[in-house]
Amino acid sequence: MQNTVRIIGIDPGLRRTGWGVIETLGNSLRFVASGTVQSDGDMDLASRLCQLHDGLAEVVHSYQPHEAAVEQTFVNKDAVATLKLGQARGIAMLVPARAGLPVSEYAPNAVKKSVIGVGHGEKQQIHMMLKILMPKAEFKGNDAADALAIAICHAHNRGGDRMRRALAG
Repeated sequence: MQNTVRIIGIDPGLRRTGWGVIETLGNSLRFVASGTVQSDGDMDLASRLCQLHDGLAEVVHSYQPHEAAVEQTFVNKDAVATLKLGQARGIAMLVPARAGLPVSEYAPNAVKKSVIGVGHGEKQQIHMMLKILMPKAEFKGNDAADALAIAICHAHNRGGDRMRRALAG
C-alpha cells in the first residue's frame, strides 16, 4: 500500500526564497501551498539569512513535509552575488535537514525537463504546465512557481534518488 508523501520544494534566493508544498500518491500530484520568504534588503547579510531561516523554519513546521528538494545554484558572472546566493542556499538546505528531512538537489535544467519536457524554457511555460499538472495550484510570482516545479521534479525522481542514496551509503 502506498502512502501519501508531502514534499517541499525550495527555490533559494537572498531577496526572496520561494517554497512550494505538494503531495504525491503514486503518479498523482496535489497542490498544498506555496509562497515566498523575503528578507529585508536594508539589513546586514547575517540578519537577512536569519530572516530566511526563521521564515523557512515556520513553513516546514506548519506544513510538516516528509522530504525536501532544493534547486542547485548556478554560477553567474558576479562572484559576490554567487556567494550570497550560496549562503541563502545553505539556509534552504539546513532548515529541512535540521527538521530531519532528507534533502535532494536538482539542477535548474533537470527541473525544467521534469515539468515542461525540455531543459530550457521560459517561466511562462513552467507556469502553464503547473496549472495543467495541478489545476488547483496557486502561486504568486516566479519564486513560488519555481519552488513548486522543484517539488514536482523531486516527486518524479524520488525513487531513483532513494536508490542512489542507498547505493552510496
